[in-house]
Amino acid sequence: MTNLFEAAGLEKTAPRPLPDRLRPRKLDEVVGQEHLVGGGGTLTRMLRSGRVGSLVLWGPPGTGKTTVARLLAAETDLHFEQISAIFTGVADLKKVFEAARGRRQTGRGTLLFVDEIHRFNRAQQDSFLPVMEDGTVTLVGATTENPSFELNAALLSRATVLVFHALTPDAVGDLLARAEREEGRPLPLDDDARRALIRMADGDGRASLSLAEEVWRSAGEDEIFTQERLQAVLQRRAPIYDKSQDGHYNLISALHKSVRGSDPQAALYYFCRILDGGEDPMFLARRLIRMSVEDIGLADHNALVVCNAARDAYHMLGTPEGELALAEAVVYLATAPKSNALYTAYKAAMRTVKQGGSLLPPKHILNAPTKLMKSEGYSDGYRYDHDEPDAFSGQDYFPEALGRQEFYRPTDRGYEKRLSERMEHWDRLRRERGSS
Repeated sequence: MTNLFEAAGLEKTAPRPLPDRLRPRKLDEVVGQEHLVGGGGTLTRMLRSGRVGSLVLWGPPGTGKTTVARLLAAETDLHFEQISAIFTGVADLKKVFEAARGRRQTGRGTLLFVDEIHRFNRAQQDSFLPVMEDGTVTLVGATTENPSFELNAALLSRATVLVFHALTPDAVGDLLARAEREEGRPLPLDDDARRALIRMADGDGRASLSLAEEVWRSAGEDEIFTQERLQAVLQRRAPIYDKSQDGHYNLISALHKSVRGSDPQAALYYFCRILDGGEDPMFLARRLIRMSVEDIGLADHNALVVCNAARDAYHMLGTPEGELALAEAVVYLATAPKSNALYTAYKAAMRTVKQGGSLLPPKHILNAPTKLMKSEGYSDGYRYDHDEPDAFSGQDYFPEALGRQEFYRPTDRGYEKRLSERMEHWDRLRRERGSS
């Protein structure tokens, strides 16, 4: 329906942000997603076949998800309906579905674009299933979060997931060139400042155009921005790092795996990425402590001590000096000998405990404070290890019904090599003395 503003012709003369003015009008104008909209792209092939089903568009902000959904509706002659999961409730969804049913009866389909679809709860997501199955709507959902974790399996089974990539520096450069043609003037940037602007966009096409618009607004007549001037004007854009979402877990995973892989350079990089994103340093301290016991273990028994000391140092110094202690712990862990022997031993022992039930320890290691317990054989035959040669009796301490088990197998790395030699010595003595 045309409103009075549009009817008066004022809409065309109203100010429009640069990203809106440069919004692509055809799929092949979408930048940076050639694997989807290029000559052999997934969407291109779908359109050629004449069949476009429900889709989930997954990717970072500013990569063209909303634009592609709009263009798909135009290409398929479907009515385009857009809603946001942030502002839409169950009653709103019912109205949208009823309107789509009405259009279907007149012979026209509906492409329902749902922005931030991952914000719908499970029940709301399930409400889409009937209208997807009977063709009332072709659902196109957009999300910045991993659909495998955020969307119902039933909904995912009825849709194709298309992955949108963050824009490459070249793609952002192409967008800026389009903006310059649209504006009829070059960006007032020297080469270093232009490269800096592209980095600040962080793969987000919409952000790159908004930043460019801010540069044109801020530049004085005949002024050419240097990199330093650009950073002072734009203040720099915050990196993409949502502490409760995918980016958070991706970077934490990268840090952990870099430490495990003994790469201190990569570990420091991801540590600084996470700090720069505004993460609580104490969260990082806890993760480092976890790494020390999971991936280093007894190969370097000082690793846990170093991580606890780094945590205490951060408590003492605060920000920003305390982060250096945590960085020291990162490098220590990455360069330490690695062993997950204790980690796997703990899991194996826990499995055995859960499977074995409440088994009684052997009677010879049970205390016998009463006559009844003595008569039952408690403590009978116990050998006090300190009175034995080498302070080692070689007795068996496992429940008789279970038999002797082996959970912990030290590696030949770091301090565990010494532990391995010590345990082999005890095993030999156990065989000699335990049978006697």
